[in-house]
Amino acid sequence: MRRFGVIVALGALLSMFGGAVTATPALAGGRGDGWEFFPFGSGTVDGFCPFPVFIGVPAQNAFQKILTSPPGTTILLLNGSLRMSFTNENTGKTITENVTGSGKAIVNPDDSLSIRQEGHLGLITLEAADAERFGLPPLAVIGGVLFEEVTPEFTYTSVSMQGHILVNICAALS
Repeated sequence: MRRFGVIVALGALLSMFGGAVTATPALAGGRGDGWEFFPFGSGTVDGFCPFPVFIGVPAQNAFQKILTSPPGTTILLLNGSLRMSFTNENTGKTITENVTGSGKAIVNPDDSLSIRQEGHLGLITLEAADAERFGLPPLAVIGGVLFEEVTPEFTYTSVSMQGHILVNICAALS
């Protein structure tokens, strides 16, 4: 579950951000300069809210660029636009949110992660215990910057935010 949460966070980071993506004829079919379309899939997640949440992706235009450095560090840059829907599977209540922003994930040589979401909007995806530990909601749309540090075993060691919570998704779906 913890690994899936990190993957959801990383996937969301990688695909939901992009504040300023412009479509020009030179970028048709791909953005160019090594940017590739990043498809973000739908699915049900447990462990975030007190109920299972289905996350859908009704609109996406997200791109990633993968860079490597000599010491074995991989850098994932993300940009694009993304709208996500969140459904409480117990009640059927659904909300759809714009989670467009930008992000950078650094995979260190020891497989630890350093993640930075920034820009207009972003998404917090923390299992309930981690959310409580860091004083943040488990699923939320934010305005500002979110920093996350994750061990190779997919344990969050640090999560901090500079900004504010726009939508607490679990509360909105309750």
